[in-house]
Amino acid sequence: MDLQNQLQSGLLALGEDPLAHPCDRYLAFIDLLDKWNRTSNLSGIREKPLMLTHHILDSLSVLPYLHGTSGLDVGSGAGLPGFILALARPDMHWVLLDSKQKKTRFLNQALLELGPENIEVVRARIEDYQPEREFSTVICRALMTTAAFCGLTAALLETKGRIIMMKGKAVEEEKMQIDESQYTVQIQALSVPGVDAARQLLLIERRTTPDNLTV
Repeated sequence: MDLQNQLQSGLLALGEDPLAHPCDRYLAFIDLLDKWNRTSNLSGIREKPLMLTHHILDSLSVLPYLHGTSGLDVGSGAGLPGFILALARPDMHWVLLDSKQKKTRFLNQALLELGPENIEVVRARIEDYQPEREFSTVICRALMTTAAFCGLTAALLETKGRIIMMKGKAVEEEKMQIDESQYTVQIQALSVPGVDAARQLLLIERRTTPDNLTV
């Protein structure tokens, strides 16, 4: 099966309409990542069919859980998941944050070649990042522990915003690290076409009132 048909089949398996997606841009992203990977080692995955499943479809699997009109992808790396989500959701403004120069160079080249107008690339550590606005969705892909991530990003989140952490196994243990008097936490299992490994999300939202108060 060629990549175009594999992509369309994968989108259908995710419950998405391929006609509503910029499939040509997803495939162009794979081509660009493959080209840069030869010299910059942006991803350990080298085969294009696996890039499609483990990068593109894996990123798109979180689409139903995005919230609001602005997103921050922390430790975006090669733009996963933020660049792909921005292509899929042109109505959302995205900031792709990474501290490594080779990653942000790639992201800026992808912006130049693929032309999305809803992405901003920022080179900075999350500890040092001080944006002018808060975000409705803050996401990361297996970057750090849940407790550490919440501590670093809480101030960047809108009052009714959502933190999404893309994880593999053992999320129950990480859920226990979160102060549930301050946050609500949900675990959502994902099924990604072509990916056998476990995929789960932690969906974290700030409580508007503490548990011990009534309104």
